[in-house]
Amino acid sequence: MIGELYERALDGQALGEPASASVQIEDATGARRPLPVADWMRLRPGDEGLLSRSEGPVLDVGSGPGRLTVTLTRRGVLAVGIDNAPTAVAMTVAAGAPALIGDVFAQIPGAGLWRTILLADGNIGIGGDPAALLRRLAPLLIPGGRILAEVNAPGTPSRRERVRLRSGTNVGPWFPWAQVAADDLPESGLTVTERWEEASRCFVALAL
Repeated sequence: MIGELYERALDGQALGEPASASVQIEDATGARRPLPVADWMRLRPGDEGLLSRSEGPVLDVGSGPGRLTVTLTRRGVLAVGIDNAPTAVAMTVAAGAPALIGDVFAQIPGAGLWRTILLADGNIGIGGDPAALLRRLAPLLIPGGRILAEVNAPGTPSRRERVRLRSGTNVGPWFPWAQVAADDLPESGLTVTERWEEASRCFVALAL
């Protein structure tokens, strides 16, 4: 997610402030849904499948406050988070794991060396063009490496959208996002090598 409201929501969750739960995602139709900040602060059901499949070095794209990066680091797996929110990166580093402030479409260190790339929490939607994102990430993988992505349930409509964050009358800038169903992955030159479900969440593994 992008913008000051996201960072304020992270800070609020860390401090236990109820107001942080009032931040919503608003689409172009005016429909709103909660920004699930609390889910990103600590391990949640379904995470273990991602963690157990993650072989280092791991790049956690859109790592947020770093629950996956930090857990992998504590397990002795080399993992690095990347997020464009300085607050999220600072929280990851404070918890003991490495993380970078950056845009996944810009230069990323270690191209061709990553064995696992994580796209948890629907981060396959970053940038609003899942095919472009997957094509961007593919060259970062070591031969035999995989992208592990969380997707929507089969049969769920895939869509591209413009969204922004809202808290009361405060609104953030519009940014592109996408929703992708497990049975509607875009053509990207990658092959689905595994699909699994855990705790009512859906995931796929993709490889060259």
